[in-house]
Amino acid sequence: MAWLYLIFAGLFEIGWPLGFKLANWLPKYHGLFIVLAIVSMGISGLLLFLAQKSIPIGTAYAVWTGIGATGTLIIGIVFFHDSASITRLLSASLIIIGIVGLKLAS
Repeated sequence: MAWLYLIFAGLFEIGWPLGFKLANWLPKYHGLFIVLAIVSMGISGLLLFLAQKSIPIGTAYAVWTGIGATGTLIIGIVFFHDSASITRLLSASLIIIGIVGLKLAS
C-alpha cells in the first residue's frame, strides 16, 4: 500500500507546477489554479508522509521527486510545447531508470 501512496504522491506532485503554469497561462482563472496547486501540494505531502511509514525516507523522496519531475517534463512537452530534445528525453529516462532501480532494491 505504501508504494501506491508514493505513486499517487508523485502524481499529485505534478499538480502544483501545472497549477502555477495554468495560472500564468489563463489569467482569468488565476485564483482557481493557485488553489488547485496548493491543494495538490497538500495531498502530495500527505501521501508522501503515509508512504514514508514503511518506505525508507531517501527512497521515498527520490521516487516522489522523480515522478514529479518526469511527469512535469512530459506534460510540458505534450501540452506546452517545451523542448523535446534528445538530451532532455535521455535525462528523463535516467530518472525513470533510477526510480525502477530504487524500487527493485527495496
